[in-house]
Amino acid sequence: MVNALLDTSILVDLLRDYPAALSWYALKTDLGISRIAWMEVIEGVESRRKQYAALKLLKRFEIVELTSADMIWASDRLLRFSLSHNVDAFDCLIASANYRLGLTLFTRNLKHFTPLIGSLAQAPY
Repeated sequence: MVNALLDTSILVDLLRDYPAALSWYALKTDLGISRIAWMEVIEGVESRRKQYAALKLLKRFEIVELTSADMIWASDRLLRFSLSHNVDAFDCLIASANYRLGLTLFTRNLKHFTPLIGSLAQAPY
């Protein structure tokens, strides 16, 4: 079982070999990702070579699947926060698993995730 999930922003930093991300990640274990974060990373690649690198990174993490309750929670939050905080559907879906499981979401996007899950959203570096 995972003890925290990573947002797409952290995965992108790891893919780009961002030193702060690599140093932080070297000290962590039992991290997971939501299926939505997995999809966002794959959607963002621009070549087969980068897709291969992304898949290699993503395989390191346990994938947490969303439930129907997660989808309902995310839909409610999208209605509540999309206009006031510019939160998008993927943000709500990613946050839904953290909310359900009570797990920290490591992200560099506190602006969007703090309204959704409060202190469960944390900047790792």
